[in-house]
Amino acid sequence: MESHFYIREIIHYFLHLVFPIVIAKVFFKNNWKHAYFLLLATMLVDLDHIFANPIFDPNRNSIGYHPLHTYPMIALYFLGAIFLKKNYRIVAIGLLFHMFTDFQDFYFWK
Repeated sequence: MESHFYIREIIHYFLHLVFPIVIAKVFFKNNWKHAYFLLLATMLVDLDHIFANPIFDPNRNSIGYHPLHTYPMIALYFLGAIFLKKNYRIVAIGLLFHMFTDFQDFYFWK
């Protein structure tokens, strides 16, 4: 069980920090470094965790719990990924991928 938790953490942080390079290089080839840094900046969405007690709980589902991780916000991120212009679209895509990462962290490892 203990090693299971470490694999879960490794995959979670891989998806948050490393996989965005793949997204940037595949979808934003000409300006992938800029896109990567925008995707990384979407990690700031986790600032909403400071309103939770405790701030971090490995058994808590972030989706639907933290204010910027709610379903209405995810719908806005989805709409932004479709309708916003380039840099804002990259941010919206990053936020959606962030939500997927948090979703898989809770649901795929139970």
